Amino acid sequence: MRRFHIIPKQLRKKSDGFTLVELLVVMVLTVMFSGLILTFFLDLWGSTATLENDSETFATREDAGDKLRESFNAATDLVTQNGIPDSHPMNGDPTDGTGTYWLKIHAIPGTTNMPTSGTTPLIYFEAPSVTASKTFIMNGVQPYQDNFILYLNASTKSLMLRTLANPSASGNRATTSCPPSLATASCPADKTVATDISSVSTRYFSRSGNLLDWTSITDPLTGQYIGPDFPSVEVIELTLTLHRKSTLHGGTATNNQTIVRVAFRNG
Repeated sequence: MRRFHIIPKQLRKKSDGFTLVELLVVMVLTVMFSGLILTFFLDLWGSTATLENDSETFATREDAGDKLRESFNAATDLVTQNGIPDSHPMNGDPTDGTGTYWLKIHAIPGTTNMPTSGTTPLIYFEAPSVTASKTFIMNGVQPYQDNFILYLNASTKSLMLRTLANPSASGNRATTSCPPSLATASCPADKTVATDISSVSTRYFSRSGNLLDWTSITDPLTGQYIGPDFPSVEVIELTLTLHRKSTLHGGTATNNQTIVRVAFRNG
């Protein structure tokens, strides 16, 4: 005779699987923990991107300081305008009928922001023309002078350097440069000093470290203060402000500065 075992009703229910409430609890917990894990990795990714930005702008600041000191190292003085005609002035002097001279600037301290378009000249300076062996190329008792133009380029958010080699200096190691879009083998692209530039501030000093009184002289044409102009400047201070956007949406942008001081040989 067969025997039948009766399974209690409660046990039969448990063997049928999860209840709806249990399933909802599992789903909620799964979503919650997935969200926590995703948030953790997004935060980690954002922090890594910020550190990468900081590292890259630190390298840019160090390179910019070295490039500026190298460029200014042989400079004799600052000038209000290029003395060597430039075939490609990117911010021309409106009073120049030849179209070969940049806008005149004066030794007035201040901050120049990166323009929204085009270019803005910052500094013009001169340095002796030299041969490949770094021997001065003489014009009588004085060496010939090459011209250099430091400017802001809005299209690349960069600080650029234009070289204008003196055409009368035979054997000159310097080569005239051109805007990057017009560069050729005989006219290489302007040198990039730094990228991610948002502004550049300038101050001018005597060799003893005193700020020049830029309100002591007035421009007879405009009536504006121009101070003791560039021939009186013996030390220049440049403060470069860098801004680099985060590579991630909602991430933290990087902002920092580097200060460069250079003494000239005119004092």
